[in-house]
Amino acid sequence: QVRLVESGGSLVQPGGSLRLSCAASGGSLSAYNMAWYRQTPGMQRDLLAAIIGRYTDYKDYVKGRFTISRDNTGNTVYLQMNSLKPNDTAVYYCNTPTRMLPWGQGTQVTVSS
Repeated sequence: QVRLVESGGSLVQPGGSLRLSCAASGGSLSAYNMAWYRQTPGMQRDLLAAIIGRYTDYKDYVKGRFTISRDNTGNTVYLQMNSLKPNDTAVYYCNTPTRMLPWGQGTQVTVSS
């Protein structure tokens, strides 16, 4: 079964950039439409960005700052995050837009000076 593995999170200063990666062990992501989510303590896991074929879509509060993409094989999904703000601090996860795969462990992004 596909296991999602997120990576790339770290501590970054406000205004900085990070690129998150999502890969799969035990299978391939190439057949799936994919999305990035984030969650803060006590809050629901929120879908931020999705890539469906060549089409991408974003929540308004990350539009223009975050970019979702995937590599040529389709097996790795990225989230380029620019102009990071303290309220972008969260654990970031990938999954399909319908949340059909088992969740990975996520990757922590902390935006702080």
